[in-house]
Amino acid sequence: MLGSGNEGVSTIPGLNQIQFEGFCRFIDQGLTEELYKFPKIEDTDQEIEFQLFVETYQLVEPLIKEKDAIYESLTYSSELYVSAGLIWKTGRDIQEQTIFIGNIPLMNSLGTFIVNGIYRIVINQILQSPGIYYRSELDHNGISVYTGTIISDWGGRLELEIDRKARIWARVSRKQKISILVLSSAMGSNLKEILENVCYPEIFLSFLNDKEKKKIGSKENAILEFYQQFSCVGGDPVFSESLCRELQKKFFQQRCELGRIGRRNMNRRLNLDIPQNNTFLLPRDILAAADHLIGMKFGMGTLDDMNHLKNKRIRSVADLLQDQFGLALARLENMVRGTICGAIRHKLIPTPQNLVTSTPLTTTYESFFGLHPLSQVLDRTNPLTQIVHGRKLSYLGPGGLTGRTASFRIRDIHPSHYGRICPIDTSEGINVGLIGSLSIHARIGHWGSIESPFYEISERSKRVQMLYLSPSRDEYYMVATGNSLALNRGIQEEQVVPARYRQEFLTIAWEQVHLRSIFPFQYFSIGASLIPFIEHNDANRALMSSNMQRQAVPLSQSEKCIVGTGLERQVALDSGVPAIAEHEGKIVYTDTDKIIFSGNGDTLSIPLVMYERSNKNTCMHQKPRVPRGKCIKKGQILADGAATVGGELALGKNVLVAYMPWEGYNSEDAVLLSERLVYGDIYTSFHIRKYEIQTHVTSHGPERITKEIPHLEAHLLRNLDKNGIVMLGSWVETGDILVGKLTPQMAKESSYAPEDRLLRAILGIQLLGIPFLYQLKICLLGFMY
Repeated sequence: MLGSGNEGVSTIPGLNQIQFEGFCRFIDQGLTEELYKFPKIEDTDQEIEFQLFVETYQLVEPLIKEKDAIYESLTYSSELYVSAGLIWKTGRDIQEQTIFIGNIPLMNSLGTFIVNGIYRIVINQILQSPGIYYRSELDHNGISVYTGTIISDWGGRLELEIDRKARIWARVSRKQKISILVLSSAMGSNLKEILENVCYPEIFLSFLNDKEKKKIGSKENAILEFYQQFSCVGGDPVFSESLCRELQKKFFQQRCELGRIGRRNMNRRLNLDIPQNNTFLLPRDILAAADHLIGMKFGMGTLDDMNHLKNKRIRSVADLLQDQFGLALARLENMVRGTICGAIRHKLIPTPQNLVTSTPLTTTYESFFGLHPLSQVLDRTNPLTQIVHGRKLSYLGPGGLTGRTASFRIRDIHPSHYGRICPIDTSEGINVGLIGSLSIHARIGHWGSIESPFYEISERSKRVQMLYLSPSRDEYYMVATGNSLALNRGIQEEQVVPARYRQEFLTIAWEQVHLRSIFPFQYFSIGASLIPFIEHNDANRALMSSNMQRQAVPLSQSEKCIVGTGLERQVALDSGVPAIAEHEGKIVYTDTDKIIFSGNGDTLSIPLVMYERSNKNTCMHQKPRVPRGKCIKKGQILADGAATVGGELALGKNVLVAYMPWEGYNSEDAVLLSERLVYGDIYTSFHIRKYEIQTHVTSHGPERITKEIPHLEAHLLRNLDKNGIVMLGSWVETGDILVGKLTPQMAKESSYAPEDRLLRAILGIQLLGIPFLYQLKICLLGFMY
C-alpha cells in the first residue's frame, strides 16, 4: 500500500499480534512485578524469615510438544522455578534452595493456549479507565446536579457531588454521604492543610459549622464519623486499629487504589504532578477534584464523555494472567505462613522446598482457563474464525457490563471508534454492540488504550512519517480519510477533502489537514474487510455477511474467490492452517503424510495434518502443493489446509446466480438450485464427530459391550464386530447402531407370572433372571475410521 510517492509504504501487521504482545508483556513485566510484591514471611516469634530471590527466576522449556499435549489431553505449559531462602535471625544463617512454584500455560504460535488438550483463547475486555469523570444530571426539580466519579483500578467508585448551597459531599453508599472535609480529615489532612490546598477556601468555610469542626477536630474523630456513616452503625464506636483495618479493607482498598493508569489519568485531568509510583488516592486528589467540581458548578470546565475511547482501557491477556498470578501468590503466601507456624509448633526444621507447593499456581490457572468468562474455547470452524476470535473486544465479563443492563448509548457507534473498533463487525442479538472487533491496523498501547496509525502531513519534511495516536490525541488533529491517495508527488491533492475533527465530520481545504489515514480499509475489522465492495452495501447486510463468513465450513473441494479484497492470503497465513517453509531448500520426498526437504545441510521432515477433528467437528486436513525435486524459498506454501487454496482463504464457491422468475418455483424467498450442486459435490463438506460410551457396574450387575443384542434384526447389527463395536471403514447412516450395550435392569412386576408374583410376595424369592436392555448410538451419513 502506497502513501505518497514511493515512501510511506505500510504493511498489514500480524493479525495475532494483539495476543502475542499481551503474553510477552506478561512474561517480561507482569511476572516479575508480582514476584517482587511477594512479602517476607516471618513466624509468630519472628525467629525465621522466608523470602523469594526474584532475580534468579527461570521458566523451563516445555517437556512436551504442542501436538503431544493435544493428543494426550495435557496442558502446554512451562515450569517456573524461583530461588527462595530461610533466614534464622538468631544465628543469621541462610538456607537457599531453588523451588518449583508451578506451571504457567504458554501461548503457542497461533496466539492460543492448549489446556487439557483443548485450544483456548483469552478475549480482550473493554473497561472504564480508572480516573475521575465529571457529568451533569437533572434532579426531580429539573435542576442540573454536577458529580465527579472517581473509579479505582479495582472498579470501585467514589462519587463527589455538589448541592444547591455549594456544599460538597462524598457518597460512600447509595443512601449515605459524608462531608468532603470529613473524608479529607480521615485520609490525614487537617483543616489548615485543606484550606491551603484548595482554590475556593471561602466555599469550604461556608459550610463549616461547630458540629463539623468537632468531627474534623482530629484524625481519630474523622475516622470514627466516617466509619459510622459508612457502616451504618449506631451508638458511639471506639477508635481502634481493627476499626482502621476494616475501613481500609472494605472502603479504601476497593475505591482508592488507582493503579498506574489511574494515577496518570488523575494527574492529566486535575493538572497534578504527583509521582507515577504513588498509585493510591491522596487528600490532594480529593481536594483538586472538589475544586474542579466547584468550577463545573459555575460553568468552568468541560464534562466527560464516558463512552469516548480515551476514557476506556483494554484489559488484555497480560492483565488477566497477571491478576491470576498475583492471586496464586497470595494463596501461596497464606500456605507458607501456616506451614511455618505448624513446623515451629511441632518443633520441626523447615526447608524452602518443604514450605512451597505448586498447587496454588496450578489450580488457579486451571480454574481461570476453565471457568473465567473471558477464557473461551477457540472457534476453529474455518481459518477466518480463528483470527477473528482472537481479535474480539468485549464489554462483558467481570467488572464489565451485562447484556440486559447495557444502554443503547454504550452499544452505539462512537466517533472515537473509527480506526480502532470496527463499526460493522459485532454480535447479533442481546450482545449487539457489546462485543466488537479490533480494526486491521489498530494496536494496544502501553497505557491500555487502542492506538491507530496515521500519516503525518508536513510541508517542511519531505519524508512521510507514520504515527500511532491514542484516542485522546487524534481529536486535536484534522484527519483526512485515506481514499484520496497520491501515488507520486506530481499529482496534486484535491482542493477540498472530507476530514474528521473533534468527533465531527467536516469538508475542509487540503492545506488544513494535519494527518490522513493510511488505508481505506483502516476502519474495518478483518472480517468486514473480506467483503468485496462493502462501501456499496447496506450496513445491516454487511454485519450479517461478516458474521456468516465465520459460519462457513471447509468444503471437500475448495475454490479461490474470483472477486476478493486482497486480504485473503494474510488471513490464511496468520491462521497457521497452511504449511509454510521455514527456510529455502529442495523437496526430497512428499506424500499425504509428510513432506521432506533438505536445506542448509539439514534434512527436515514436516508432518501434515490428516483428517483431524476441530472443536466444531469440521475436518482439518492438509494437501501437499509441491512436487518432489522442486526448489522452494523461505515462506513458500508447502501444503494447503482446510478452506485454503494456494495459501489464500477460500470460503464458499463461485457459482452462477440468476435473478429471474422460473415458472413460479422461486416465488417470494424460495431459491431454485441446479441438481449439479448436489451430484457434483459442489457444497459437500466433511465433518468428524466423536461418540463416547461408558460402562458401569450397577446394583443389578455390570454393563457390557456385546454384539448379541436381543430383539433386534441382524440388518441393524451388520456393522458391529464380534466385540459389539462398529468396524473401521463401515458406511453408516442415520439410525445405525455403532456400539451394542447391555444394561441389567430389574424386570417390571407386570412381566412376572401370577405364581411367581405370589412366591415373591410370600417368600421374597426371585425366580427369573434379570433381562437386559440395549443402548445404541446413532450418527449421520458417513464413514467410520
